[in-house]
Amino acid sequence: MGLKKTGSATENVVKGIFWATVASAMFGVSGTVLQFISQGQSIPTSWFLSARTMGAGVTLLIISMIMYGKETFTIFKSWREIGLVVAYAVFGLGANLLTFYISVQTGNAAAATILQYLSPLFIVLGSLVFKHVRPLRSDLIAFAVAMLGVFLAITRGNISQLAIPFDSLLWGIGSGITAAFYVVLPRPLVRDYGHQPITVLGWGTFIAGVIFNIHQPVWVHTPPLTSTLLMSMATVIIIGTILPFALLLYSTHFAPSDVISIVDAVQPVMTFVLSIIFLGLKISIAEVVGSALVIVAIYLLQRGRRKIVEKDF
Repeated sequence: MGLKKTGSATENVVKGIFWATVASAMFGVSGTVLQFISQGQSIPTSWFLSARTMGAGVTLLIISMIMYGKETFTIFKSWREIGLVVAYAVFGLGANLLTFYISVQTGNAAAATILQYLSPLFIVLGSLVFKHVRPLRSDLIAFAVAMLGVFLAITRGNISQLAIPFDSLLWGIGSGITAAFYVVLPRPLVRDYGHQPITVLGWGTFIAGVIFNIHQPVWVHTPPLTSTLLMSMATVIIIGTILPFALLLYSTHFAPSDVISIVDAVQPVMTFVLSIIFLGLKISIAEVVGSALVIVAIYLLQRGRRKIVEKDF
């Protein structure tokens, strides 16, 4: 019986890793499609963001209402919860979608994804600065490795020449910082108030969509809705938002979140591969090594933090 249980547990972990890998790969596909839209379809940034966030937000809220009914609206029962979900929508989700899109538009999806992938590093740096937590040795090693990786990926080993425009680099760093907010801000809503993650994501996306539409309504200056544009946007909304998030939630039923987080590295790898195949991205050995170092650095960071948590328990 013991062997059977062990085998079953192992099968569950493998199943969880598999679905988390599929989700991460979908995020990678979305990044590549985003570059195709932003650079090849001549769509105003503000209109695209309005359409994407509103479309995804409405869809997620409908799913939440089907799954959880009236519980979907309990997120507005206190001012603190309202403040958290609005902060998540504005400084986390909305700001991240904006900075990542512009970074891709002015540079390329591969570089933007690597810079956004630094978000765990920014989370740790934030805790060191604002909570005055002493850094771990693994934090310092991860930071050094990540900086070396970014240097190689962005300069191709030549400090006098950037592989992407400087404004794309700044927007990419911004996407990494806002991705950290995207992770941190909704945690109390799920952990302290017991709201469902898909409900929090739905309201955050919908509120961000309302804000973007105040600036640029989707029915004003609408670009020609070609079949290519509609399919591309559907890919970003469905494959880049709804399906991967649902699969990540599903994967947590089979494997611990720390195990699942390891396969996050599939996203930048997938974006690199698809950008090379479909978008003609030319990449140097230095960029490959640099990107690999960033992935290793985030793994070292998460591994070191996980050991501390396990030691506390």
